[in-house]
Amino acid sequence: MDQIELVVPSSLDGARVDKVIAELLGLSRAAAALVVKAGVSLDDTDAKPSDRVHGGQVLRCQSPEEPTALVPEAVSFDVLYEDDDLIVVDKPAGVVVHPGTGRTVGTLAAGLLHQYPELAGVGAQDRWGLVHRLDKDTSGAILIARTSPAFDRLTAELRRRQINRIYTALVEGKMGAPTGTIEAPIGRDPIHPTRRAVTHGGKHARTHYEVVRYFKDSDASLLLVHLETGRTHQIRVHLAAIEHPVVGDHTYGATRRDLGSPRTFLHASKLEFTHPGSGDRLVVEAQLPNDLSEVLGALS
Repeated sequence: MDQIELVVPSSLDGARVDKVIAELLGLSRAAAALVVKAGVSLDDTDAKPSDRVHGGQVLRCQSPEEPTALVPEAVSFDVLYEDDDLIVVDKPAGVVVHPGTGRTVGTLAAGLLHQYPELAGVGAQDRWGLVHRLDKDTSGAILIARTSPAFDRLTAELRRRQINRIYTALVEGKMGAPTGTIEAPIGRDPIHPTRRAVTHGGKHARTHYEVVRYFKDSDASLLLVHLETGRTHQIRVHLAAIEHPVVGDHTYGATRRDLGSPRTFLHASKLEFTHPGSGDRLVVEAQLPNDLSEVLGALS
């Protein structure tokens, strides 16, 4: 995907970033929101949709993707919970959540549409029903809305940080404290644009962790990680920033191949949220998959 540069005209002085993107690229609000979500800088500083611009400033963003029609496909996944309003599935590692650059088939979104055709029209194009996402190599629980009212309520709950997302992670080294919080802004890596990094001017990000077990002989720590915010690659970037990269995550600095993980050791193990219909608080758990359980077994 190509990067494009937009100079803000004086006629849009004081307008929001998302409005300027929509106006200058001739996009709908929904399409402009996707461009902003993919990453926009204002005079080389990461910008939020609500940031105000001034005439003469320079916006840089990725060129919008051409809209595609999501084609239903049979994609394997386990259903952890479902009712008339929502679904929680256990995403396998290696499955991309939705179509994007370089991946148009074999996505979880296509598999969901195949099994639940009523999702078409709920939420965003090509991401029907998806309330949040997981990285390709991250397994575990992911939440899907089956109706537009449920989607609106669940995404509002996510924005208010009222959906608790708990992950299990194995990291290199012994954590310095049994519990802790990592708070550091995350933006695009200035050297590697497909990666994220702790950067000045990045978006606010906060991650909490709790040590479950320390493997002395292997010098590795098993963590429960709670995402307070949800930036791209947040857990991986934050743990790497404190010099405890996730085992198997060679993109963000993992070096210990002797620990035997076949992939990034990161699993979305629990979701806690308020049901959009009943108002009850639900807890849905995804068991650690066999490939990661075997890694822990070898360390025990």
